[in-house]
Amino acid sequence: MSESILLNVPDILYQRLANTAQATQRPLEEVILHALRIGSPPDWLNVPEAFQADLAALDRLDDDTLWTIARSQKTEDDMHRYDELLDFKQARELTPEEIVELQTLRLESDRFMLRKAHAAALLHWRGHRVPATAT
Repeated sequence: MSESILLNVPDILYQRLANTAQATQRPLEEVILHALRIGSPPDWLNVPEAFQADLAALDRLDDDTLWTIARSQKTEDDMHRYDELLDFKQARELTPEEIVELQTLRLESDRFMLRKAHAAALLHWRGHRVPATAT
């Protein structure tokens, strides 16, 4: 037995649930009932504004694409240059170009890790077992 209710949902929440339904190819009603049982999808509104659009876009992705993001790794070259610039910063003053490069690499690294973590959280919310090594 079930009951029907009329419920006004904020646009942002509705859109996130609709995106999830589309991405997982499940009926919207099923996604909403899932959210009622376990809570809403992981929130991205509490991260810095510079990253919110990237994380919001993950709501629309299918599970296979989210798994790819959750399992992705930075290249050794990316990490080497970042570490090298950090070492330079401790040993001497960085050039203006190096400062910009370090800031860019830090921003890219933060974006990369937030996307990985959010993809894993979305997969978990969608009912997948996500091992800690996936992130």
